[in-house]
Amino acid sequence: MRIAILDPAAGISGDMTLGALLSLGLPVSWLEALPGRLGVGDVRVTVRDVRRAGVTCKQVEFDIPPQPHGRHVGELVRLVERAPVSDWVKERAVRAFRLVGEAEGRVHGVAPDKVHLHEVGAVDAVLDIVGAIEGFERLGAQAVHHFPVAVGQGWVEAAHGRLPVPAPATAILLEGLEIASAGPVEGEATTPTGAALLRVLSTGAPPDRWRMVGSGWGAGQRDPKHYPNALRILLAEAASEAGRVVVLATDVDDMSPEYVEPLRQALVQAGALDVETWPVQMKKGRQGFRVEVMAPEALAEAVTAELFRHSTTAGVRRWIAERATLPRHQLTVRLDGVAVRVKVLDGGTVRVKPEYDDVLAAAQALGRPPLEVARAVERDAEALIAKSKE
Repeated sequence: MRIAILDPAAGISGDMTLGALLSLGLPVSWLEALPGRLGVGDVRVTVRDVRRAGVTCKQVEFDIPPQPHGRHVGELVRLVERAPVSDWVKERAVRAFRLVGEAEGRVHGVAPDKVHLHEVGAVDAVLDIVGAIEGFERLGAQAVHHFPVAVGQGWVEAAHGRLPVPAPATAILLEGLEIASAGPVEGEATTPTGAALLRVLSTGAPPDRWRMVGSGWGAGQRDPKHYPNALRILLAEAASEAGRVVVLATDVDDMSPEYVEPLRQALVQAGALDVETWPVQMKKGRQGFRVEVMAPEALAEAVTAELFRHSTTAGVRRWIAERATLPRHQLTVRLDGVAVRVKVLDGGTVRVKPEYDDVLAAAQALGRPPLEVARAVERDAEALIAKSKE
């Protein structure tokens, strides 16, 4: 399970998030095309490599022409609802704007949809929020987590004077999130946009065990000398060789078995480690089936919610279990140019297992039987492992 971990030790903003995503390998061409896709006008996108306290980071800047007028949050929500993005991106982007509207509305005493964002700021917010959320979708992370967030210290200049950090709307948006104590950050570290992104993307603290896959840094605009003013995103895999998991179980007798597969897919998408079903005989002689799910503790609530949503059950049993598995890692084999991920288990004797969905996709692309593809990938994977040990 691939995860992304936001590390806002120096705070988080929309442009810092976009920079970190590009640093992780997302193509600049995708971001350059975003303003045109969203229909927000002739916006020039500049991406450059900069240093923050000696750390190389990607910096993103939008050159936004003067706008005839500002926009209300309600207008921005409607713009996002019409945007050519996936439902996953659209739902989170709309929720982010509604959160910003509610926070600013509480501060200024206006209805959330009537909160006014000034000319350039409105376009910038659309690009930051939609771009950052779509960036995580393109990154392929199955879950997003975050470390405690820095808010900075001191004062920030606002339209109506100087305000203490965190600014009022940002403080509202950060409600419920763990704040990093102390730290060297002067001034505003986390912006309202950055706080809203944390709220709609992250499921909370990372799992207890994970292994690093990669990292990227996105630069903020300021360049203090005594700390890197940048957001780091860590790309990782959940390391589930040992640890506690939550087991969920329920029995159903009023649901057609043909809907079991969509249920399984929804549970896996929510973070389930394993899903099993088998027939059971229930009270009054009724035939049914049991669904048993294993999930990380941090994702137990999300998986439980999907179990209720996609099945007819009225109750779910839950208990904590200890789980021990073999050490594992993943490699990628290219079969006639088509990539197939392979799980490698090492328990003294190395075992390989191609990812089933990748095998099916490769079989369709190559016009070969899935079993033949799987065997060919296994042979290539074993050869790669043997060569690496020479």
